[in-house]
Amino acid sequence: MRGRFSRPLGRLRYKRQFVIVAEGTVTEREYFALLDDASIVRVRCLKNKRSLPPQEALRCVEQYVKNAELRKGDEAWVVVDRDSWQEEHLDRLQEWAQRASGRGFALSNPKFEYWLLLHFEDGSRVRTPDDCDRRLKARVPDYDKHIHPGKFTEERIVRAVERARGRHTPPGWPRNPGTTVHLLVERILAAKA
Repeated sequence: MRGRFSRPLGRLRYKRQFVIVAEGTVTEREYFALLDDASIVRVRCLKNKRSLPPQEALRCVEQYVKNAELRKGDEAWVVVDRDSWQEEHLDRLQEWAQRASGRGFALSNPKFEYWLLLHFEDGSRVRTPDDCDRRLKARVPDYDKHIHPGKFTEERIVRAVERARGRHTPPGWPRNPGTTVHLLVERILAAKA
């Protein structure tokens, strides 16, 4: 009689974890929170009280990975802007990401707002941080470093990935205006599928 009323035991799907150390203190954390879907994938952008130079971002992610229990399939990423950081520091981040699976490095040149701009347009002829800010403000007049979820819809995120992929010229990080944030976003979206 007991067997008739028992239900089969299901397997819980493991929630992949993406741990992100971002240079910025607000925008990146709020953007990646949009991609967090606690039922399927966990996206954690670690908090920092001030903007982190690349070498500090690298130390922070290495410390986290060393102390945390990341499982197979989990990933740790560093997300920085080009700014005026020395190429050798950015090259070190690239090398760190390539040394082992489950690591990634995403760079936006000239700044993270370039990635945000790609949600609305192709980003051509952006040369300076001011160009980037001006063009983003034209698309999102109330942009103030905070992410307004209604402006960054799933459809726009997919378009940004497509635009960034079309502009990306591997290997390495973009030395001209461009971004590799799409590589991280593609990994998160694939984990959610």
